[in-house]
Amino acid sequence: MRYLSFALIFALPFTGFAQHSKIDKRVDSVLKLMTLEEKIGQLNQYTGDRDATGPITTSPNKLKDIRDGKLGSMLNIRGAKETREVQQVAMQSRMKIPLLFGLDVIHGFRVTFPIPLAEAASWDLTAIENSARVAARETAAAGVHWTFAPMVDIARDPRWGRVMEGAGEDTYLGSKIAFARVKGFQGKGLGNLDAVMACAKHFAAYGAAVAGRDYNTVDMSEHSLWETYLPPFKAAVDAGAATFMNAFNTLNGIPATANSHLQRDILKGQWKYPGFVVSDWGSIGEMVDHGYAEDKSQAAELAIKAGSDMDMESRSYLPNLAKLVQAKKVPVSLIDDAVRRILRKKFELGLFDDPYRFSNEARQEKELNTAENRQAALSMAEKSIVLLKNEKQILPLSKELKKIAVIGPLAKSEKDMQGFWSISWQNDQLVSLFQGLKNKVGDGTELRYAKGCEIADSSTTGFAEAIRVAKQADVIIMAVGETLDMSGEAKSRAHIRIPGVQEELIKAVQEVGKPVVVLVMAGRPLIFNWTADNVPAIMYTWWLGSEAGNAMANVLFGDYNPSGKLPMTFARDEGQIPIYYNALSTGRLAKNDTDTRYRSAYLDMPNIPKFAFGHGLSFTTFDYSGLMLSKSEIRLNEKIDLSFILKNTGKYAGEEVVQLYLQDKFASVARPVKELKDFKKIMLKPGESKTVTFTIDREKLSFYDQQLKWGTEPGDFKLMIGTASNNIQLEKDFKLIN
Repeated sequence: MRYLSFALIFALPFTGFAQHSKIDKRVDSVLKLMTLEEKIGQLNQYTGDRDATGPITTSPNKLKDIRDGKLGSMLNIRGAKETREVQQVAMQSRMKIPLLFGLDVIHGFRVTFPIPLAEAASWDLTAIENSARVAARETAAAGVHWTFAPMVDIARDPRWGRVMEGAGEDTYLGSKIAFARVKGFQGKGLGNLDAVMACAKHFAAYGAAVAGRDYNTVDMSEHSLWETYLPPFKAAVDAGAATFMNAFNTLNGIPATANSHLQRDILKGQWKYPGFVVSDWGSIGEMVDHGYAEDKSQAAELAIKAGSDMDMESRSYLPNLAKLVQAKKVPVSLIDDAVRRILRKKFELGLFDDPYRFSNEARQEKELNTAENRQAALSMAEKSIVLLKNEKQILPLSKELKKIAVIGPLAKSEKDMQGFWSISWQNDQLVSLFQGLKNKVGDGTELRYAKGCEIADSSTTGFAEAIRVAKQADVIIMAVGETLDMSGEAKSRAHIRIPGVQEELIKAVQEVGKPVVVLVMAGRPLIFNWTADNVPAIMYTWWLGSEAGNAMANVLFGDYNPSGKLPMTFARDEGQIPIYYNALSTGRLAKNDTDTRYRSAYLDMPNIPKFAFGHGLSFTTFDYSGLMLSKSEIRLNEKIDLSFILKNTGKYAGEEVVQLYLQDKFASVARPVKELKDFKKIMLKPGESKTVTFTIDREKLSFYDQQLKWGTEPGDFKLMIGTASNNIQLEKDFKLIN
């Protein structure tokens, strides 16, 4: 059976739209039949009363507003049954325009994947796209049309809790991941029953909040905006992202929600973006709190004029836009443009043909939590683990070990493995580290557990039990870090050390004299200097999702050789923040840790981080040799091919993330000391060699000049091949000439 509103019945006979696509004709025909109030209703989004990502807003008028055509979308409603029931109410409205259902599907729906920052540590674009693909299949099967992901904000301050939701500090890597995640969510295109609308957020520069404090002010040059923060959003546009979400912050004094430069000039103008923009939760009304609008009426006027198409839960558009149109403060053409953008997506999803096409309980039962989906989550979790340190080759562990001590407040935690921005289920089926180890070892290996301490308290009363258990073991595995509610939205921290007395616990256990492996579980880069300096084996395992414990066990025992690389710099102290690898040089750059006299340096600590961007070890070793360039000089439209030999010189098969960096030595705008320009993930067997090639073209040499024009300049360049940003193995110079 097909569900047709009377608007659709009359959609096709209209003429005079030859320049439009078939969908555009249908959109215009619906728009012609709508009252102003119904148009404004399409720009209004309410939340459901469960799974809220913001304050739950219960209201007895929600269903009435839907019947009256005063709602275009709802968020936080999920499940085939629930979405069908609410959609049936929308079909009682005069125009029978279907609702869009949105949900924060950030790193998995029924099956939870690693947090996005962890996935970024994989540097595996195929796996990241597949993670979003699995999430989209499950989400769509549960009647949801739209996810508020990916977050593509570049973030260089780990005090900001939302670093866990993005891809880290680097613009190039972040752009590649943004593209991959949009493609994963949207699959072969909107309208397919396994695709959901992606939403690139937060437009723009939200990740640069002053002092790393969520929702705080952002102040930056246009050059920094274009050079660092906008490219991932452009990548999302190029990938076909259906929607954008604007940001909570002010940018240079203008709230992003009312920033016409961002939304009208850049996004919808220069980039010709055809999708629609939704506000972040309540951000239109929050312009009053910013001191930018005197009331919600003025906030609505500013937001719609700036290009904010849909009002998420601020209740500003619905009561005010009609009055603003009647007062000739807002042209109805702006309302029409916003409505067209929203209706177009509803047509692309096929909701006008069948409003219930995603609300299929049989398909939901078939798609959710399958063995295939869990295997994908396991594989992604393995790829996300970063081996920070492995002195004395403690790892991988022998499967012949008789007694293993598993110590730490996160050793048996299941819920924390899910991480922030995850969806709760009655039976989550989350695998803790302890359970993963139990699944891995045979009956001949005894696992002994001690909690040692709580995450954030000051009590050391559990140390004695931990030491007793440690003394009885052949090897000690320690699980420390953050709980899932310590990183995420509104989870900024001034101090990002491992909380409580956990590092003191590590010291106490280390003194036992047995081999120690520390697993740090967190949503951000933490500071743990004593552990980093003294513990021989450290893995950063983030929050890895449903299969966390199994993934960690597979890596610990060598069934998966870790290949992750850090997507963010790890500071040695909060006083270094913000710290990132691709900084500009200075006129007085310190040459080493002791070179502090009238230099850009600290008196009390080195400039360098504890762990650099791109760092990550393997159980095997790799040798780089024989760098060759096809040319030493190129003209503007020519390319350079570079090649070198990568060899696995160790005992294990493994993957190496080969990183290509470039330095523009002299330019009309000072350039970073190095910039990531490409990377490849190469699998090699022990003793195997492979020729790795990259191509340097005009695009890789371009930058924004003083007038913000994108282009190249003749000059000297340095190419660097490395295993991390601070571990360059090969380098050569070349020239770009006129």
